Amino acid sequence: MTQIKFGTDGWRAVIGEDFNFVNVARVAQAAADCWNFEIHHSKSELFGRRRKVIVGFDRRFFSDRFAQISAEVLAANGFEVVLTPAPSPTPAVSFAVNDLGAVGGVMITASHNPPIFNGFKLKSWYGGSSSPEQCKAVERFIDRNRVRQTTWKEATDSGQILIQDLCPAHYRALTKLVNFKLIAKSKLRFAHDALFGVGAGCFEHILARTTCRVTTLNGKHDVLFGGINPEPILQNYGPTQKFLRAHPHDLCLVTDGDADRVGGMDGRGSYLTTHQIICLLLRHFFINRRQNGRVVKALTTTSMVDKMCAAYGLPLVETGVGFKYICAEMLKGGVLLGAEESGGIGFPGHIPERDGIAAGLMLLEMLAMEKRPINEIITRLEKQFGPHRYGRIDIHFPLEKRAALMEFLAANPSGRLLGSPIDGIKTFDGVKYIARDSSWLMLRGSGTEPVLRIYAEAKTDAAAQKLLRLGVRLTRLP
Repeated sequence: MTQIKFGTDGWRAVIGEDFNFVNVARVAQAAADCWNFEIHHSKSELFGRRRKVIVGFDRRFFSDRFAQISAEVLAANGFEVVLTPAPSPTPAVSFAVNDLGAVGGVMITASHNPPIFNGFKLKSWYGGSSSPEQCKAVERFIDRNRVRQTTWKEATDSGQILIQDLCPAHYRALTKLVNFKLIAKSKLRFAHDALFGVGAGCFEHILARTTCRVTTLNGKHDVLFGGINPEPILQNYGPTQKFLRAHPHDLCLVTDGDADRVGGMDGRGSYLTTHQIICLLLRHFFINRRQNGRVVKALTTTSMVDKMCAAYGLPLVETGVGFKYICAEMLKGGVLLGAEESGGIGFPGHIPERDGIAAGLMLLEMLAMEKRPINEIITRLEKQFGPHRYGRIDIHFPLEKRAALMEFLAANPSGRLLGSPIDGIKTFDGVKYIARDSSWLMLRGSGTEPVLRIYAEAKTDAAAQKLLRLGVRLTRLP
């Protein structure tokens, strides 16, 4: 049978091949077995909690059916299941897990992956991504017991499966998270490129009775996502950039397939990197909101965050790649902002989860407070902390050779990066070389694929590309 392994954020596979009804039922049964074990274990945080699980799904082919099967299996194992009636954002599902006191949640989504993929994300009782230990625990329960599955009619008639729209409660929480009255009277023109994902229409709904004018782009339900991978990256922005040049707005936010990650453009279609968005929000929280706390970032996130934290006197924590590591830090408390290079951002006073819709509202709050164009704020940031240009490429690299490569790179660092001496090396998730001028180069492997990711940051785009080419050459050394 198919070996099921959780990667950086859940289990993902090709629809109709490994991601099929049988295997989804196997994973759902394992999750049920794991939660049941923890509920009955006196030392578990789930001990004494309600036997409730939240299940949601995205817009991918058969996501609703995979969610239904998951719900039927969980119901047959004694859980009360709350299932969304329609495709819903991942952060809405995570919020419901915490808000409704559930033991956990399941989100059927492959996030930003190609349309042929689907996935099974686990959410834990606190309303965030399950820890690596929790995911491994579920893996250990796979095929330990036979799959138990009730019928849809029996489960819905008995109330074991409840159909409930999770979005209204999530939206209400978001309006309390920001200064919504200020946003409501700001008269901002806001565009949202949903990339054909579940975020479509969310901002129109939240801002419906305000002075803001909202334009939703690429909002139709298309299981092929218009021929793209629904990821907030520059290569997917072409049509929206053209639209914005003809119809200027104050800001355009982009969300991925399940609306937990963000990208963006200014009002005229110029690209905003995820790193710029993270730095804008960090500045907003410290300067405008006058808030303090620890800043948590994944290793592959811009070093401008480091410089900002040093200038603001904020403690900085670096984690491995994957929001579950940032989530773990947020659960400790005292976090001002948690962010990762891929556009996942978590906020204080909210769930320990990345939330693309929350990020959009925070950016609107920033613009309403600043009363100046977003590009002017970015210019001020770069004047104070210097330009930071980022690049990344993925190359094929055999899994069986990865450990030896990482060991070699850690033991044999290059003396300089583009002429600047290397001041530091980090090896807790791949290998990262950090130069004295704050430029850096990092190599790390994909969690489940024979793919090596190479990341770089420097003062110019040309320098960042040179570092990426150096990274490729380093893979040929051992």
